[in-house]
Amino acid sequence: MKKNIGNIVKYLLSFALAGVLVYFAFRKIDFGEFMKGLAGTRWAYVALFFVAALLAVVFREERWRAMLLPLQPGVKRIDAWDAANVGNVTNVVLPGAGEFVRCAYISSRSGVSYDKALGTIVCERAWDVLAVLLLFVGALVLGWGRFGGFVEEEIIGKISPGAGPALWWTGAGVLVALAVFVWAVFRFRKENGFFAKAAGAIKGLGQGFVSFASMKRKWVFLLLTVGIWAMYVLMSWAILKAVPALSGCGMMDAIFLSAAGNVASVVPVPGGVGAYHYLLALSLQTLYGATWDTGILFATLSHESHAILIIVLGLASYLRLTLHKKQSSAS
Repeated sequence: MKKNIGNIVKYLLSFALAGVLVYFAFRKIDFGEFMKGLAGTRWAYVALFFVAALLAVVFREERWRAMLLPLQPGVKRIDAWDAANVGNVTNVVLPGAGEFVRCAYISSRSGVSYDKALGTIVCERAWDVLAVLLLFVGALVLGWGRFGGFVEEEIIGKISPGAGPALWWTGAGVLVALAVFVWAVFRFRKENGFFAKAAGAIKGLGQGFVSFASMKRKWVFLLLTVGIWAMYVLMSWAILKAVPALSGCGMMDAIFLSAAGNVASVVPVPGGVGAYHYLLALSLQTLYGATWDTGILFATLSHESHAILIIVLGLASYLRLTLHKKQSSAS
């Protein structure tokens, strides 16, 4: 009961935060200008966006399946596809919950243990964080004259001088507490039921995380990771070209905006709503002198187009899963 109440409070706070961010992102909008910009959108480039976004989803599913195969050779592609899509659409509504839904589904369908499946997702996220960092570093190194001032003023400049040490001490405290917990789990796993279950979960999580090391063709995983992020950059580039006021921007700008958009996605709000729009509009206004309306148009086309694709794929996979269950029960 307490856990359910805690989850309800967490998601209510998440939706409230999303509402606040949406308010700040859209409060300065001139909707007449926004609609005029929308009417002038080059929809052929939006179609290219959908193609790139679909390929990114396919590459993500294939990469995840490649990590699952060393743990359970019989994992079917359709099961990994449906699990990933249902998880993605869940994240649109309940941020973070989709990963657990994905694990539960693939576990029930393929026999991979829940803990190992979760470990593969943690490993995926670690690689994605590395990819975002590489995109940022690459964009900053190659385009410091354009992006450096924005990073110094809007990101580094917003952090007070005393915040750095506090963040370091907080991080160190969390790591120490985690280390003590892991030590206690394995020290008392034979004496306590809770610690025994926790030890099994940690072991499974670890096996899933290091599944990359067990892959026979690691180059496939790396190639798919490059493909995923190349598609994300292409998605940003396509929307830049779709908005006439931003069509002068190039691939380097798309790289920076793609990295910035993925940073916004870590804010715990449903589907990144509000956070993505605000950060992208701020970036375009500060870096390129674009109007706030133009920035919000870019963010809306990017975010809502991707959300539509995720929802369609998620519902299709859910319907297929539901029909499959009904057919199985009938037989």
